[in-house]
Amino acid sequence: MPFSFEKTFLDGVILVTPKIFLDERGFFFESYKKSDFFDIGIREEFLQDNHSKSIKGVLRGLHFQKEPYAQGKLVRCVQGEIFDVAVDIRKDSPTFGKWYGTILSAENKKMLWIPKGFAHGFLTLSETAEIIYKVSGSEYNPSYDAGIIWNDPSINIVWPLEDYGIKKPILSSKDESLPLLKNIEV
Repeated sequence: MPFSFEKTFLDGVILVTPKIFLDERGFFFESYKKSDFFDIGIREEFLQDNHSKSIKGVLRGLHFQKEPYAQGKLVRCVQGEIFDVAVDIRKDSPTFGKWYGTILSAENKKMLWIPKGFAHGFLTLSETAEIIYKVSGSEYNPSYDAGIIWNDPSINIVWPLEDYGIKKPILSSKDESLPLLKNIEV
């Protein structure tokens, strides 16, 4: 199998590590293989691919789409390094309001599977970073776009700002005005 799949404590969120084939010419790896993902329980049909570039200190999120347009995301950093976060927003879940974060980078080539029912965000740790993510569930629908403020004290995400010399995250005006978890509708 060209992947190892590590289930996290958040039911459904999976850290994916591809098998890398390195030699003097460079590297090769499979970034997605339907049958392997299907075998581990990721049986989504991907409908859209997104590509994002950010400068150091940019924090995007925490974003999600409301039903009936909820999305799953398979996130991969193809240039630079990010701290990627999933937050459980399933109100009936035992881990509601809990978060999982990990470093995704062009170097480690890891991916994070974030199913429907989770908000997603990331902090750019390198001078620039580019992420590509596959989206399942629904294509983007701006009328159902929603989010949670990045520093919600009830979630208490430990963003590695100081570890990377970031004094204050760079946010969009939209992300600065997102509501608290307790005030969202899913």
